[in-house]
Amino acid sequence: MPPEQLLDPEAHASDTAHLVWRLMREHDPVHWQPATELPPFWSLTRYEDIRAVYRDPRTFSSAQGVLLRPERLGDDPGGGLTLALTDPPRHKQMRSLVADRFSTRAVRGLRDYLRATARTLIERAIERGSCDFAHDIAGRLSLHAICRIMGIPEADHENLHVWTNEAFHAHASLITHPRLMEYFAQFLSATADRPADDLVGDLVHGTVDGEPLTEEELLLNWENIMGATENGRLALIGGMLAFLEHPDQWRRLGEDRSLLPGAVEEVLRWTSSATHSMRTATRPHTIRGRRIEAGERVVLWLPSANRDEAVFREPYRFDISRNPNHHIALASGEHFCIGSTLARSEMSILFSELLDMVRTIEPDGPVTRLRSIAVNGPEALPVRVTAR
Repeated sequence: MPPEQLLDPEAHASDTAHLVWRLMREHDPVHWQPATELPPFWSLTRYEDIRAVYRDPRTFSSAQGVLLRPERLGDDPGGGLTLALTDPPRHKQMRSLVADRFSTRAVRGLRDYLRATARTLIERAIERGSCDFAHDIAGRLSLHAICRIMGIPEADHENLHVWTNEAFHAHASLITHPRLMEYFAQFLSATADRPADDLVGDLVHGTVDGEPLTEEELLLNWENIMGATENGRLALIGGMLAFLEHPDQWRRLGEDRSLLPGAVEEVLRWTSSATHSMRTATRPHTIRGRRIEAGERVVLWLPSANRDEAVFREPYRFDISRNPNHHIALASGEHFCIGSTLARSEMSILFSELLDMVRTIEPDGPVTRLRSIAVNGPEALPVRVTAR
């Protein structure tokens, strides 16, 4: 199986990608991919190599983009302007603007809201007897949470849910959605006239290097943070699918709730919803005898790292009691996911409420999987649910 198959979105909607990654880890863990419509790049598939790149931002920069883009589109327009596409020291300053909103203390303060939201969504599903877990439960929980943090009025949450779903399903940038942009431009304008009492206010009233963010930076960082909810949503959906495919593990969790923290970590490892992340070398560097030159792109395949046989015992087994479980589904180093505590809390609360409220949850039709090289997981997950 040639490594070029990893550039085919269809490979990530099946087991093909994992078969390719497994062969690459064994035979070609640092692989040079010549140019196609995408620029040429190095593929890394081993855990230790990927973690090392994450932890060396001086050598491997995020500022030129963190996702593969067709060569004709050039570099990512957010380069150097957003939280995801900046390097130290600017990255640390930008992160500090919003970090408190995602702290353990802040997320703890959200737990009652998350629990109430999850219960409402599950109750609706029970009343209907079935639902699309992706759209009706996971998607809404994830979107409501980030809207709450941003300070967006609850009356507007449903519209944002519809609009972001439209963009996600089209695999389009959120800033290309006209209604989203119109809404956020108005929200920014209103935020400028009030205190910084939410995440958007922190961005509007904050400074980096003594200067306020430009309107372009505000829009791009809003898109960055909103767009990141797709990974959390996909982890929730993929986690539910994993439990449906491994009902013995769902029963174990129901019988022993002390396994919940470990179950969350195993879901994150198993789903690895961010398929790849990219860096650009700033200086020559050698990995496993392969010389990477300055300016060359390096792609980190995260699902491969989290199935690395050198790190994980029986990596293709879904085991909620796995220990140790040092996955890197949420990245590592300077760019460790700022929403990691929130993602874990959402998952913990949702699974707990399902176990409390639902007697059975079963598949109710075919699963539709995303066809993308950037993110992976179920796009639609129809289920039947019955109340306890």
